[in-house]
Amino acid sequence: MNKEQQNEQLQMFQPDIITFGETMALMMPTGSKGIEYSPHFQGLFGGAESNVAIGVARLGHRVGWFSRLGKDPFGRMILKKIRGEGVDVSRAELTTEAPTGLMLREVVSGKTSVYYYRKGSAASTLRPEHLDEEYIKQAQYLHVTGITPALSESCRETAKEAIRLARKNGVKICFDPNLRLKLWSIEEARGVLLEFAKEADYFLPGLDELKLLYQTESFDEIVAHLSELRAVSIVKGGEDVTYVVENGQVSSVPYFKAEHVVDTVGAGDGFCAGFFVGLLKGYSHYEAVRLGNLIGCMVVQAEGDWEGIPTWEQVDAFMNNVKHVER
Repeated sequence: MNKEQQNEQLQMFQPDIITFGETMALMMPTGSKGIEYSPHFQGLFGGAESNVAIGVARLGHRVGWFSRLGKDPFGRMILKKIRGEGVDVSRAELTTEAPTGLMLREVVSGKTSVYYYRKGSAASTLRPEHLDEEYIKQAQYLHVTGITPALSESCRETAKEAIRLARKNGVKICFDPNLRLKLWSIEEARGVLLEFAKEADYFLPGLDELKLLYQTESFDEIVAHLSELRAVSIVKGGEDVTYVVENGQVSSVPYFKAEHVVDTVGAGDGFCAGFFVGLLKGYSHYEAVRLGNLIGCMVVQAEGDWEGIPTWEQVDAFMNNVKHVER
């Protein structure tokens, strides 16, 4: 697709939220055996940013996601399925420069293990010149995670440039640190992620991540650090609550109780999607977090990275206590 065609498409579909980052093919044993002993696998995919994008689309809002994928069966499968979920992928690219990243996941004796094969992947070759300022500037929000700058030096520069372009054009920045210590050390991550946090309008860390980043177990010290940021901080993973830290004040938003936890993977991404949709709907920060908590609760009751994210109709039915009728 050439530049003129992209601009025409952009005029027809202007995403409210834009995000970018690596999405990998995901292989999982189909039974209860571990990877080493299973003869059968299911082919799926997952990535923090595309999970969020799919969630926003399912909840009825316009969203764009871009990255680089290998021009291989995995890359083509991922692109088709994300597009099929209603996400704009017009700036995503299939490249012969490198392959699509791969992860394997197993659940053995109730414990989940993940193995990554992503070094030198197509997404790790993202560079600042792959960014489209015209695309970014028409969005209301740019969602960035701390996974992208961990992939490579060029990805780090790309994330910095995307934030600069968003700031230049008045696009609000949402930053989820998504700390992945399999990708880099906490010492390397700390400086980079805290610098990104300073640029954010919304900072969405987990409480455990903040303890590592700020090197303290004290909640009061963490709140003091967050209060120095320009961002409204949404702290996930509290004691049955999500915290909102705004202007030095802390409020607690209770979780929804999950009837049956099936798979906790993707819960944070579902939360982010719900929170963003709440912002787009004009909700208060408290109510947007409450919506995020609800989506996270619904996600953990289904298997998969993004498959359990509900539609807005399902959310509305839950909130209005509409009983399901099977016909």
